[in-house]
Amino acid sequence: MRHGIQHADVDTAELETALRDGPFHVALRAAIAARGLPLQRVQHHLSRYGVKVGVTSLSYWQQGARRPQRPESLRAVRALEEILQLPDESLVRLLAQAEERPGPAHPAARSYRSRVEASGALEKLLAELGASLDSGLHMLGRHERVRIGSRRELSEHDSQHIVRAHKDGIDRYVAVHHGDPGCAPEHMTVHALENCRTGRVRWHHDTGVLVAELLFDTRLRIGDTCLFRYGVEDGTAGASREYVRDFGSPGGQYALEVRFAEDALPVRCHRFTQHSAAAPRSGRQELTLSGHHRSVHMVEPRVRSGIVGIGWDWE
Repeated sequence: MRHGIQHADVDTAELETALRDGPFHVALRAAIAARGLPLQRVQHHLSRYGVKVGVTSLSYWQQGARRPQRPESLRAVRALEEILQLPDESLVRLLAQAEERPGPAHPAARSYRSRVEASGALEKLLAELGASLDSGLHMLGRHERVRIGSRRELSEHDSQHIVRAHKDGIDRYVAVHHGDPGCAPEHMTVHALENCRTGRVRWHHDTGVLVAELLFDTRLRIGDTCLFRYGVEDGTAGASREYVRDFGSPGGQYALEVRFAEDALPVRCHRFTQHSAAAPRSGRQELTLSGHHRSVHMVEPRVRSGIVGIGWDWE
């Protein structure tokens, strides 16, 4: 019981800070977490106020991928203040501050807004390559390194995989890269770095999705393992604020490292988890930026289904 009380105290403290300092999406996410409400319940409560908002929209709002702007959405914000037991005008004030700040209406974060909207595009791209989400490979280990450039952009990332075949005849892996909002996947470059060759590459401009075949030198039989590494040069979008990875099924070890340019250092970094794109984020943990290497990292000893990632604030 005492542990539960301490956890509630932490949620309350985070909520108070978020309501005072913002931004809007952080305060909304903290309020939902503090009340322990799944987004489906929030949507249900809103409907009782006569306001219709989808679970996906609520997820976008609390991730910072979109802001409430339409009259119906603004009615929802005021209703949320009552549902989440917040002071009057607290969320409305933060939303107004967000609209006054310079910059794009939608923050250039590598959010799950693009992933949700891109699901149909991804299926079509995979179909063009004769591939599916089941690659015939189990992940035993994956280590991703992400580099953030001097313009705060996602400059490049490389990924090293250790896989085991659970089907006979597997001779390739199809890599999927989701660029930040505003990216240009047609200008990205895929590099086969170890134990693979680059095959066909396809992309969808509007959603920023790129898929690429990585060809092995042999056909794997059931039980065979393979270690390979590839990289994607990006650098085509604006300031990046997070890097996330979605795991559709449990797997082996996953490590993510984010390294920043010397002249583009964030003020704070954190890791997080998420059960699904529509679920609230949880498991937030602050990460300390290493002075010499200017990097942070996270390690999941055994991946579970869902989303993991690292986010950072520029100011």
